[in-house]
Amino acid sequence: MRILHTSDWHLGRTLHGVDLLEHQSAFVDHLVELVVERSADVVVVAGDVYDRAVPSVPSVRLLGQALRRLSEHAVVVVTPGNHDSAVRLGFAAELMRPGLHVLASVERLAEPVVVHDEHGPVAFYGLPYLDPDTARHTLAEPSAAAGPTDPSAEEARVGPDAPPPVPEPLARSHEAVVSAALRRVRGDLAARPGTRSVVVAHAFVSGGAVSDSERDIRVGGVDSVPSGVFAGVDYVALGHLHGAQRVGPARDVRPVLRYSGSPLAFSFGEVGHVKSTALVDLAADGSVEVELVPTPVPRRLAEVTDTLGHLLDGRHDHLADAWLRVSVTDPVHPDRLYARVTERFPHALVVLHTPVGAVDQPRLRVVTAETDPVEVAADFVAFASGGPASEPELAALRHAYEQARASEASA
Repeated sequence: MRILHTSDWHLGRTLHGVDLLEHQSAFVDHLVELVVERSADVVVVAGDVYDRAVPSVPSVRLLGQALRRLSEHAVVVVTPGNHDSAVRLGFAAELMRPGLHVLASVERLAEPVVVHDEHGPVAFYGLPYLDPDTARHTLAEPSAAAGPTDPSAEEARVGPDAPPPVPEPLARSHEAVVSAALRRVRGDLAARPGTRSVVVAHAFVSGGAVSDSERDIRVGGVDSVPSGVFAGVDYVALGHLHGAQRVGPARDVRPVLRYSGSPLAFSFGEVGHVKSTALVDLAADGSVEVELVPTPVPRRLAEVTDTLGHLLDGRHDHLADAWLRVSVTDPVHPDRLYARVTERFPHALVVLHTPVGAVDQPRLRVVTAETDPVEVAADFVAFASGGPASEPELAALRHAYEQARASEASA
């Protein structure tokens, strides 16, 4: 079976103010052409199809067109990511056209889409992004340590009309909720002998290389899950990290876990990425071969660091057609810096003055999009109090940050 694995479209996202919808539309055209030319049987989209929980109207239209076109040629399986609203994305899952499946329900994640080829069935399980604060309750199960109970004795103790006992919530961690989800998946798969399996999941698996354009999903200071929780399946189609990469076990060990990466670069932290779509061949015995097919590049990303004189004298003109991050190193801030740089480099998106050789230049911590917000807050505590933040203070800062992030996600 041939599977086309993609993720992290982030429809509606901009790059330093540049609207990317036109380029995202070109990617959809490329994807449809790829499905037809390479005879893909199934397309899986592992989350973050939208960039925000309440997407723009043009983004919704583009997704509708993409899913309609893709489902005309292949079975399509979509799961929500941490940027998507699972409720909004999955509201019409029961009404979808044949061959189009939006797997947005945590409660039903062990109910696969089963697709047959000449070698038999393949079960596709969709794991939407599992927020530990909610999934730890949804995926909780009665404790096995309690053992079997006598129903009549239980009824006599609590009364015939008493509600059933509420299971103890899982630990508040990504590892706990993803592990519980995979236990359900393996339980269903055990009842399907001879069935190959694909898990479509949106998560941060330990060992993955991050970039600065992924939203922080830390809970309790931890954002990752070990690759071992996915044991027992053949292929794990991952979303969340924007760089295409394999994670987890060595080459000849199953399951194969791979991030397809985002189809476009969303930050200058992705300058070195080769954006691609994963074309996965799943053999009769469950073994996997993966080919990375490059996606269209609307305009290359580049960075340049030099004095303003060198930037304007022609030696960097080969970068004039690129989206640029420019760092100007003159010791003194040049007059009309932004205007002079962008006149020479019309696609410069970021222009920074990073002086070299300035007298009495203060030594400050540089805060970027990659910097841990909790560490920044802890630095302020140290500055204000004259000493490092204590463990209780760090715990309070983490809690406040997670609350603020959860509030933003639900807006």
